[in-house]
Parts: sequence; structure tokens; C-alpha cells
Amino acid sequence: MSICRLVPIARRPSWRRSLVLLTFCSWALCSQQSQAWTGAPQSERERASMDILEIPSHGVSLNGFVYVAAGRGPHPIVVLFHGLPGYERNLDIAQDIRRAGWDVLYFDYRGSWGSPGSFSLAHCIEDAEAVISYLRQPAVALRLREDASRIVLLGHSMGGFVAVQAAAADPAIHSVALISAVDVAGFVPEPLPNPDDKLTDAMAKGYASEGLAPLAGCSAQELARETVAHARQWRFQSQESALHSRRLLIVTSDDGFAQGGNALAAAVGAAGNRNIVTMHFSTDHSYSYARIDLSYAILRWLLALPAPDGGPNSASQTGG
Repeated sequence: MSICRLVPIARRPSWRRSLVLLTFCSWALCSQQSQAWTGAPQSERERASMDILEIPSHGVSLNGFVYVAAGRGPHPIVVLFHGLPGYERNLDIAQDIRRAGWDVLYFDYRGSWGSPGSFSLAHCIEDAEAVISYLRQPAVALRLREDASRIVLLGHSMGGFVAVQAAAADPAIHSVALISAVDVAGFVPEPLPNPDDKLTDAMAKGYASEGLAPLAGCSAQELARETVAHARQWRFQSQESALHSRRLLIVTSDDGFAQGGNALAAAVGAAGNRNIVTMHFSTDHSYSYARIDLSYAILRWLLALPAPDGGPNSASQTGG
């Protein structure tokens, strides 16, 4: 298995190191898409903006928005999946991605942060699929100046779990980035147990510790039972055949969840995937003292993705 493994970053970056990273990142991005960073759009229509969305999903409208990149496009687009319940939204990274010439869509799953409906893990997966379908509508693509053939999924924590499931079900998604993705079903032992109150109670305590107040229509116990019931189909390792041809970025940290990401990298690599980049940061689950390094790593990976013409995945069409 040939996996590109980037060097771990084990210390808090100094301001000098942060300045160097920002300078290098700016130079690298400007060299491919200077219009996205420095060029003034030719018209009001081509300016960077934020577009508020109501995305239909199974009878309700999800709250969401898109950071629209400068230029006429069409821009590749990143769909950002937040975790459970979603206190860390990674919008600083989303802004960096937009400056690099990409659109970024953020949304809240059913039953979370004011989106109507009931929250469940299955609903999160369904909502992800609904968002992707929404972006593929020609009228939406035109409105957002986005290239619906170049959708990249980016998930943090439970959002990484959602990104894995959505990508596995959709062969047209070619690239997926995971930040401390939580393999929620990986905590269920094999072989699958008979109804086990101790296991369910232990998992429920883990869910409750995340702070579920922003979620509606669910409980920690219900999430635990749902996880056990779907464990076989939701395990990361069960998606190895579906993801064997995708480009993957798998980022882990010292948060106790690295095993799931590492197991996915190993399983997909063993299935023949040679387009895996892995990276480890010595930081917490929210990457509190590695934000600049994390953003830089994601941008570098995005810019290295091949465009449909086989060239670098840049925003070369943003100019006039």
C-alpha cells in the first residue's frame, strides 16, 4: 500500500511559523489563481458573496449558506459537514477555501441548530445526499457559479462519518477530506451483539457528553440504539470497496479518534487506492492550536486535485 503520509506537526506554531505558512500559502495560491486573491471582479455579479439557502430534504428545508468565490466561475465547490452537535463549524477554513477560488456550502442537518425536523444519524446521511442533489440542479449551479461536476466533501468529527457514507453511496464524488472523522459504528464490537443494554448505555453516555442541546427530536439513548442497529453497514472498513478509487485526505489528532481514520486509510489502501494523503496533528479535537496548519494542509490538498482536463484543480476560470 502506497500512502502519502505528511509529516506530523507536534508543537504549537509560533507567530513566525504562522507567518511563514501564510506567506507560502498565499504565494502558492496566487501563482495558480491570482484573480481569486487579488484581482478585482469585472462586475458586481463576479464579486465574492454569501448566498443564504433553504435546501429541500425529505419534506423540510435545511438552513444553509454558500460562500461564493470571486469571479464568473464555474468554481469547484466544497460541501462542509459539521460534527455532533456542531459547535466547531470550521468556517475559518471555509473562508480560506473561498479565497482560493472555491465555493463552500455549509448547512445544518435536520433537527440541528434550527433546521426543522428530527435529528438522527440516518437523517444526516439523507440530508447530505439531498444537499449534493441540490447542487447538481442546473439553476442552482448557475446561481452559485459552481461546477457541479467538481463537488468535494469535507467533514469534521461526526461530519466525517457523514462524508464517508455519502461518498460511498455516490460514485460521482471523486474526492473526500476527513478531519478527525469519527467511525461511530467502529465502537460496536464484532460479531454484532444481541440487544445489550450495557453497550447501549455506554454509547449513550458518550453521545450525551457531546452536549446535545442544539439537537431536536432525539436523545443520546436513541442515537446509541441507532448506531448499534446500523453498525454493519456504517463501519468505515465496510466502505473500502466503494472508496477504493476516490482521492482521500485523512487528518487525525490526539483526540482518541485517530484509530478510525487510520483503519479507513489502511483498508482503502489495501483495496488498491493509491490516492490517500494522511496527516496527524498533536492537538485537540477542535484543532484549537493548529488552525493555520490545518487550513494550509487542506488548501494544499485541494489545489493538488486534478481538474477535469487533467491539470491542477485551480480556479483558472475566475478571471475575465
